[in-house]
Amino acid sequence: MSTHPLKVLKYCPKCGSEKFAPSGERSLKCGNCGFHYFVNSAAAVAALITDDEGKLMLVTRGVEPDYGKLDLPGGFVDPMETAEEAVTRELSEELGLKVTSLGYLFSAPNEYIFSEFKVFTLDLAFKVRVESVENLKAMDDILAYRFYAENEFDYNDIPAPSINGFVRRYFESLNKKK
Repeated sequence: MSTHPLKVLKYCPKCGSEKFAPSGERSLKCGNCGFHYFVNSAAAVAALITDDEGKLMLVTRGVEPDYGKLDLPGGFVDPMETAEEAVTRELSEELGLKVTSLGYLFSAPNEYIFSEFKVFTLDLAFKVRVESVENLKAMDDILAYRFYAENEFDYNDIPAPSINGFVRRYFESLNKKK
């Protein structure tokens, strides 16, 4: 079964017509009302937070996809929200963290299946400093958190290619400084 939106979406969301057909490689167009839908990436953010020893915070996912696997804290950018606002909001919601500074690092595309539907994202990584990492509480869609040195986890436990790449880049940059 194909999960790509061009194969899954069968009815026009504007008029309900069945004349909703692919129009090129990344859009659908309604033959009834003319509505044109493009398959675009959603923006998502990921926070790279370290402790005083340079260990990186990874969280355990509490939702699908990849329940129980490792991830960076973060999430989707809400409509009319900046990526920086999203990082600040997500860290407050997920861990009760207060951001003191953040800086953009890099981005990577990602895709995954959610509710039998392929979702495309552009994940934006930020280096984040927080007020304190004391008394954190895993909330929202995470089960747990921990600070890791590179030899304390398996990269295979980070299934999202974008997040896996961000974590690799972080530890590669540390290794170059040594």
